Amino acid sequence: MEIGIAYPKVIPATRGERILEWAERVDEGPFSSLALIDRLVYGTHESLIVLAAAAAVTQRVRLMPTVLVATLRPAALLAKQAASIDSISGGRLVLGLGVGSRPDDFAAVGVSMRTRGKLFDEQIDTIRRIWAGERMSEDVGPIGPRPARPAGPEILIGGRSKAALQRSGIKGDGYIAGSAGSGTTNEVLEVANYYKVAEQAWKDAGKPGRPRFVAALTCAVGAYAAERTRESMRSYYAFRGEAAKKMELPIPYTRQAIIDAMDAFEQSGVDELILEPGIGDLDQVDQLADIIATR
Repeated sequence: MEIGIAYPKVIPATRGERILEWAERVDEGPFSSLALIDRLVYGTHESLIVLAAAAAVTQRVRLMPTVLVATLRPAALLAKQAASIDSISGGRLVLGLGVGSRPDDFAAVGVSMRTRGKLFDEQIDTIRRIWAGERMSEDVGPIGPRPARPAGPEILIGGRSKAALQRSGIKGDGYIAGSAGSGTTNEVLEVANYYKVAEQAWKDAGKPGRPRFVAALTCAVGAYAAERTRESMRSYYAFRGEAAKKMELPIPYTRQAIIDAMDAFEQSGVDELILEPGIGDLDQVDQLADIIATR
């Protein structure tokens, strides 16, 4: 199982220079990918711009939104942006996509949430045509640049509804699951069951092989970092009101707890696990790298 790491999770005030420092430190370590989550109505930097910046200061790691809310962006522009990052990075972009679930994000761009599933299906078809060098439509010609890879970046689709899971198998190259909290047996089993739905849809569609399986784990090294992670997550979910303050957020923060969670995901068949620390200290990258190296 490969192990990647995300930018500090749900922290809106991560400084611009820290974004570059974090990417450079990750590229020096044992991590397979550098990931980040996506929101519009929040204080985070724009996801694709962050990945473009990361592409400029890294040489090795894959770059992966987990996941990008595709429906907030026009398909043609998203296809061009993704192809540009893939070209600049030498084919290191993995495009994690989802339909989105926050009403304020949709209100901000004037897109209907009600039809987002249908829109998303159309977007994926359009993006793949553009990457293949085809005309976007009868009236609109090809849109460059061509991605580094002939078929374009790998597309992983997230979500937990039946429609999203089946879409992952039918239209995607794999399934990406959101964070499974503390990585307990029940949580890992739940994620594995989601993947089985996507895998069955893949088989039913007559596609060869199996879909890629990526999962995420919110974690931190040390009790202080774990508490900071809890605080950042409660802030992120503040729109839920009092419920956010009462959220139970078990965060694995000891070396053994993090290793146990990694092992549980690996045994469930996960191809790549993304670690999601909720604190922006660069020391977290180093400590997680050490845990991976000595696991």
